[in-house]
This record gives sequence, C-alpha cells and structure tokens, in this order.
Amino acid sequence: MRTLTSHMEIEVSVLQALSYCFYEILDNVHIHSGKPLGTAITYFDQSQNTLKILVADDGMGIWQSLKENPRYADITEEESLRACLQDSVTDGKGMGFGLYATSRMMKDAGMKFVLHSGNHKLIIRDGKTEVRDNGFWQGTILYMELNTSREIDPQSVVDHRTDAEGEYNEGFIETDELTSLW
Repeated sequence: MRTLTSHMEIEVSVLQALSYCFYEILDNVHIHSGKPLGTAITYFDQSQNTLKILVADDGMGIWQSLKENPRYADITEEESLRACLQDSVTDGKGMGFGLYATSRMMKDAGMKFVLHSGNHKLIIRDGKTEVRDNGFWQGTILYMELNTSREIDPQSVVDHRTDAEGEYNEGFIETDELTSLW
C-alpha cells in the first residue's frame, strides 16, 4: 500500500477500500492456504487510470480449504469459487468477509476480476460472472483490474462493518496531507 499511496493519481476512495481488501487477500494466503508465503504484484498505468493486482499462492486452494468446514463438505470446486465471494462463507478459520468485501469493491471500481484455483477460474467482467474449466493451479491466483479514477464509497465496500476510510487515513496519510485533500 505504501507503494500505491505514492501515486496520488489514484482516487483516495479507491485506495481506502483497496487497503482493507488487499490486507484481507494477503491474510487469506497466510490463514487459509496452508503456506507461509505468497506473491503479490501490482502495476499502475496512469495513462489508462488502471491498477492491476495479482496475488498468488501454491497452497491447498479454495475448494480444499472450504471443505474443511462441514457445511461445505459436499461443495464442488466450481461451486466453491462462486461461494467464496458470498458473505460469511469460510473454512472456519476466518469470518468469510475478505473476498466478499473485495467482490463489492470490484462492483464499484472493478474492470476485471479473475479467481483461479484448482482446475477452474471465476471471471467477472462487465457485470457478468462465469466459471470455466482451466489449466490446473495448485493454490489460488487472484487477479484484479481496477479503475483508479472512479470515486467509490469505501464504507459501502466493507458493508459499513468497519471504518475503512479511517484505517487507511491513519495508516497512510499525514495529517497535513489529509487537510489539503478537502
């Protein structure tokens, strides 16, 4: 996030929502993948007002993780990709809120969202969601393209359950910078 905050061309409200969601995505790698590390790559294209983010791990994957919760023991791999974007869907080690909030952010600022785990990938583009067979990936790959010039409501992204704006502002904006934004 420190790298992204150095690009003031990115709408502050996008950064506020992204800060919360990016932390949750990275936490998912740590908590749910069964692996201690993953990889995160960002690319900001100022001329296109686009931020591309890729987070990958080589852990157990979404399907195997969800099946640790008896409620999802009979879910298919394809169903697991759709389900993990819903509120409160979890393997039992978390609250099931991170990918849900991220999917809400993508509705507001997203251009493309891809979630690849196992033999399937879920793609959200132009308001349409599809899950298709794909080459095998051991673990999970999350890819997002965001419009960085669109103003969004970070509190709506987190369903008004936490103060995404305040958390971002406290962590990444100096008080005098915050005053100059208004």
